[in-house]
Amino acid sequence: MLSLALPKGSLEEQTILLFNQADMTIGKSSRAYNPTVDDPRIERAKVLRPQEIPIYVQDGYFDIGISGHDWVRESGADVVEVAELPYAKTGTGFVEMVLAVPDDSPVTCARDIAPGSRITTEFPKATKAFFDNLGIEVEVFFSYGATEAKVPEMMDALVDLTETGSTLRRNGLKIVDVILTSTTRLVANKAAWADPVKRAEIEEVRTLLLGVIEARGKVLLSMNVPGDKLEQVIAQLPAMKRPTVSQLYNSEDYEITTVAEKSSVNVLIPQLKAAGAEDILEMPISKIVK
Repeated sequence: MLSLALPKGSLEEQTILLFNQADMTIGKSSRAYNPTVDDPRIERAKVLRPQEIPIYVQDGYFDIGISGHDWVRESGADVVEVAELPYAKTGTGFVEMVLAVPDDSPVTCARDIAPGSRITTEFPKATKAFFDNLGIEVEVFFSYGATEAKVPEMMDALVDLTETGSTLRRNGLKIVDVILTSTTRLVANKAAWADPVKRAEIEEVRTLLLGVIEARGKVLLSMNVPGDKLEQVIAQLPAMKRPTVSQLYNSEDYEITTVAEKSSVNVLIPQLKAAGAEDILEMPISKIVK
């Protein structure tokens, strides 16, 4: 059985939702930091800051954990990144660790940063490694928050995470470079990953989580089609691979089943009907396991 570290903070709500949709329901106990997980593979769970999770997984306190790739890089944790889980509090689930400077700065990219510049960030290790790789000596200062407020009065530039860059722009800053792109990750302890029994359990958990993410924003469409309209209807379908086509019993008509993007069905369904489809059903999908 597995021990699991779940992230507190901005990722917490979406992580709980993901596990619940994967039928590994997370229940809050009387102590909020020790939730229950309704799954036979998971023995215990604890809620921790995502910054800490990679190291605790590395050190064997947990077999698996959920954290951002940014924190795996920043901590230098020696873990197995088992799966990329592109979800976040908002947006696409992808965030960027960026270098930003004041709007009126002549700097246009990281290579323009002058040696000796002061950089404020919550990611000092990743920031130093980035500038070391460029061969530029900078002073890196750890930020406990409100990072934007320190530029330009106290700092020359900052390194921070952003999804849209809107907060930086509101504070008179411009993005001049991207240090890395990050998503949420399922990470595993190396010893647990090497254990055949635990590895099988980890892979099963991965399959369920990825199945939910793959299904998000998609619906299942089923319809009946007269035989002489089959090719016209199929031509309208944006199938993942190929639609499933079955001839109806004792009939010249067919049933077609396919997967479509939820965002497109308001346009697609009228097109299918116009092409000859009948009895069109739209159904939600909870998981798609490839």
